[in-house]
Amino acid sequence: MADFDMSMVQQGARLRRSPYYEATQRYGPLGFTVYNHMLFPIRFDDLDAEYWHLLRHVTLWDVSVERNLEISGPDALRFAQLMTPRDLSACAVGQAKYVLIVAPDGGILNDPVMLRLDEDRFWFALASSDVLFYAKGLAAHAGLDVEIREADAAPLQVQGPRSRELVGDVFGEEVAGLGYYRFARASLGAIPVIVTRTGWTGELGYEVYLLDPAKGTELWERIMRAGQQYEIRPTGPSDIRRVEAGILNWGADMTYQDNPYEVGLGRLVDLDSGAEFLARQALDRIRANGVRRKLVGVQVDGARLAMNTTKWPVRANGTRVGKVTSAVYSPRLERNIGYAWLPAEMTGQGTELLVDTESGGERSATVVAVPFFDPKKETAKA
Repeated sequence: MADFDMSMVQQGARLRRSPYYEATQRYGPLGFTVYNHMLFPIRFDDLDAEYWHLLRHVTLWDVSVERNLEISGPDALRFAQLMTPRDLSACAVGQAKYVLIVAPDGGILNDPVMLRLDEDRFWFALASSDVLFYAKGLAAHAGLDVEIREADAAPLQVQGPRSRELVGDVFGEEVAGLGYYRFARASLGAIPVIVTRTGWTGELGYEVYLLDPAKGTELWERIMRAGQQYEIRPTGPSDIRRVEAGILNWGADMTYQDNPYEVGLGRLVDLDSGAEFLARQALDRIRANGVRRKLVGVQVDGARLAMNTTKWPVRANGTRVGKVTSAVYSPRLERNIGYAWLPAEMTGQGTELLVDTESGGERSATVVAVPFFDPKKETAKA
């Protein structure tokens, strides 16, 4: 298969290539985007084909576009707690947690997976936002003994029902047997990694953080070779599966203008704990006063729709009342699903709406529960 024609992507010294770039080129990527100033392969096949392969076999995808914010030093726990309203006091070394990084006004700056590597060292695996600069500014005024840096680690996602068998073959049964949101250090010959029992799919899966970027091609190829018996394929991220799972995408579904209670993530705010975090007063006030708008699940009627590339307007009674942030057709559920911002009084399940889509014209829609599939995460936790 021919390499993707990189002349179709604007080039420049600011665009970084991941440690897996050369390896992914061998498998014929069909498109790239730029994410965190890095080239990111978005697919190797039809998106439906990649989705079904994820559900039935095992997939490998390059997510080294993530930025791993490292906080270390004697006051690392206190500083990490300042940034997130989730109580970290019971987080053990070797444990990961899904957390929110929240500004003093309650706005969500990111929603990373946090790893407690040591008693005094934490990683936050960040999506597309500049939390490093926020942390640097906070550290300058916090009066705490910490070091803030971006760790040189490059994650891969190994996802799908055969991922446990593959990880066992590659890294050993102890690593394959990790509990949900646990991690372990491992090595593949001379390749050092951290393997976490996490993922962005709602499926059984792992993330492999490469700690020596020079070994990117070797790590990729060794996983691919070991995965042949499980029908492994390289893919891009599956928006279909992440929407089904109720997983939000920072920058698309929420930004720094939105707070945890608006996006349905109040469970990650431990106001009733003794945790000291910067947003406590703001979040306490928001919880007491309630919110005026919410992000909810919607089902959009009619024939299959392509994934939205703009925020679709939502109307009720002839008035625009909100917008759809992410929408996609689910082949498994055989319907169009997505998220929409609506006034709080219109977010009850069963509320009827109209959505102006890009290619399908006006469609009727209904507010429904999220996640759309496997609400107890039984598949991911298996």
